[in-house]
Parts: sequence; structure tokens; C-alpha cells
Amino acid sequence: MALLCWPSATVVLLLGSGLDTPALVALGRLAGAALFALGIACWLARLDWQSRAATGVITAMIFYDLGAVVILGAAGIQLRPVGLALWPAVGLHAAMAVWCVACLGIKRVM
Repeated sequence: MALLCWPSATVVLLLGSGLDTPALVALGRLAGAALFALGIACWLARLDWQSRAATGVITAMIFYDLGAVVILGAAGIQLRPVGLALWPAVGLHAAMAVWCVACLGIKRVM
């Protein structure tokens, strides 16, 4: 929601610099809308955890979270200074990826 509503402020918190052009703000909002849609898919799939569609949503979240760890981590290593929320965001995405992998493991056992 933060990217959707306040894309420049969100990027400042993550990367330490804002979105300078209207095109970048629009792109930030587009990313926010995509993440919001993925969140809705996850929310709806929680009620049907035995389906192949739910497995697909969890797998997609694993790839998203791992991608976020790599992209944000690389930005944190390359950029100086970085935003206050960057490393907590990297840790949160890493934890969510581990949780999604665990959810897939639990689903296969049941």
C-alpha cells in the first residue's frame, strides 16, 4: 500500500533517494498495485490451501521474496547511504521466503 499511495516516500525509506520524475512515480505506483494484487491472491488462497492454485501462489511468493532479497540487498551494498527501512525490508522478505517454503513443506505432508 505504501508504494501505491506514497511511492516516492517509500523509495526514500528503502533506498535513500526519491523518485524524481512523474514517470518514476507512476512506475512505483504500478509496482504497488501489482504487489497489492498479489496480496489479494494470497489472502484468497489461504482458504483453499490444498489446491494447486494455492501452491502456485505460494511458489510465486517465494520467487518474489527471494528476488526482493537479492535486488534490495544488492542495492544496499552498492548504494551509500541507504534508507532507514532497507535492511529491515531485506530481513522481512528473507523471513517470508522461509515461511512460504515451510508452508509448502507442511502442505505436502498433510
